[in-house]
Amino acid sequence: MMANYKTIVLKRGKESSLLRYHPWIFSGAILRADEGIEEGEFVRVVTEKGDFIAVGHAQVGSITVRVLSFEDIEIDHSFWCERLQSALEMRKAIGLADNGSNNTYRLVHGEGDNLPGLVVDCYGRTAVMQAHSVGMHVCRHDICKALVEVMGDRIQNVYYKSETTLPYKADLGQENGFLVGGSEENIAIENGLKFRVDWLRGQKTGFFVDQRENRQLLEQYSRGRSVLNMFCYTGGFSVYAMRGGAELVHSVDSSAKAIELTNQNVALNFPDDTRHEAICEDAFKFLDSNENQYDLIILDPPAFAKHRGALHNALKGYTRLNLHGFKSIKSGGILFTFSCSQVVTKDQFRNAVFTAAAQAGRRVRILHQLHQPADHPINIYHPEGEYLKGLVLYVE
Repeated sequence: MMANYKTIVLKRGKESSLLRYHPWIFSGAILRADEGIEEGEFVRVVTEKGDFIAVGHAQVGSITVRVLSFEDIEIDHSFWCERLQSALEMRKAIGLADNGSNNTYRLVHGEGDNLPGLVVDCYGRTAVMQAHSVGMHVCRHDICKALVEVMGDRIQNVYYKSETTLPYKADLGQENGFLVGGSEENIAIENGLKFRVDWLRGQKTGFFVDQRENRQLLEQYSRGRSVLNMFCYTGGFSVYAMRGGAELVHSVDSSAKAIELTNQNVALNFPDDTRHEAICEDAFKFLDSNENQYDLIILDPPAFAKHRGALHNALKGYTRLNLHGFKSIKSGGILFTFSCSQVVTKDQFRNAVFTAAAQAGRRVRILHQLHQPADHPINIYHPEGEYLKGLVLYVE
């Protein structure tokens, strides 16, 4: 059935990226639009000749439409169920959903799951839903209804957390809160380790699910080593290092709340273990005063660049941070270093790290090149979805 929505008409030739299934339509591609289209409304996109191209959410900004379907359909309950079911089937196929030793995973990863603007993370019986577009915010109750239907008894609670992810100018009056249920239980299990997830006040949906495999790799390198976990947030890498047999673990973050969460998570898994110490201090200040102290360092900072205008300063920031890391690591040490800035490419990040190694005068070899895990899939038609870059380096 043809979608009965207001229409946006593209300029001649501007449909080429959409014919390759790219899910974004930029403002410069639009010839004209029906009057009265509101942000978050469903729209139908056609060529200058009137040929159907896509159905999606209208929004204000350089991305004017986020495409939901390249078929001329109504976006209804069956649509949401079908997309969520597809996302669940993939997580089952890769062994994450219905896994007794791991109940923490990303169920929906925006464009990677053909649901641009939507993120859903599962922590045990609670799904945390986050909208990154006004359209997904408007549809939150419909999505929640479909989510409960598709997930069945896997979840009992749906928490909506979008106060900080939606455009502030949209004036939506959004509030975080439970759409279904209302659990106080916030202990999630990742690879057999317990983590207290603060989905009420924490960053993102409460936990950085995307470092799961990289934390597991770190565990393999931790035995007998002195470990420094910079920008520790909830202490994920620290807890894995301790299970891996680290001699000592220092967790550093400038946020007192993060330090509190880290201490709670260490205590959940290793009560009264004296190997761990959490320190509330600025990263650069700490690294300045602790040179050549550690033989395993994790540098996992928040995004240095959230838009292209910040790229130059971000690359300088990554070089500066990694230079401090190279100065602080013992000979024969291993450095895990990351960028989660989407606008920073793999090559740009690697060049920043290489520059830092040269400035530090260290001999460095790449052991692993890291990226986001399979439950954060990259839509093959949307390469911009590749955001997490990491290197594991052996430093002489």
